[in-house]
Amino acid sequence: MENIIRIQYYQSPCGKLILGSYGDKLCLCDWMNEERRKLIDTRLQKELCAGYEESESATIAEAVGQLNEYFNRKRTAFDIPLLFVGTDFQKTVWNELQNIPYGKTESCAGLSQRLGNPKAVRAVAAANGANAISIFVPCHRIIGSNRQLTGYAGGLPAKKLLLELESPAALFG
Repeated sequence: MENIIRIQYYQSPCGKLILGSYGDKLCLCDWMNEERRKLIDTRLQKELCAGYEESESATIAEAVGQLNEYFNRKRTAFDIPLLFVGTDFQKTVWNELQNIPYGKTESCAGLSQRLGNPKAVRAVAAANGANAISIFVPCHRIIGSNRQLTGYAGGLPAKKLLLELESPAALFG
């Protein structure tokens, strides 16, 4: 495998994203306007022993196409190969996030129960916050147990827009 993470930028309706591919898998779809940007970049580059290079890839082109369809309400599920870079526990959480259906939401407590570890609420919340593949791995579908919006790397306005896009009546109808 070459030691390059190919990156490109994507302007979504709710903020600018950085997309990254490693080989033929998407490893990055993250918000540019947030504080943990450096942490995510450092983790990916260190774990993959690869540097960033702004260039095109078939994987990024496919990701852009799927994002465009999603934002135009023509796609409710993604089918692009993903590469998770994190601990085994984080990968378990990220895989479970993908099981939250389009238009539905879940709490960290609920996600912990789905994982069979109801006491791991804080660890699940931390893993959710470390997700480097936003939208494709729908961490925006995690809300508070009280049904209120909770923190989101893209900001709460972006989270609200994504949830409204998926289900206009889910939270705010």
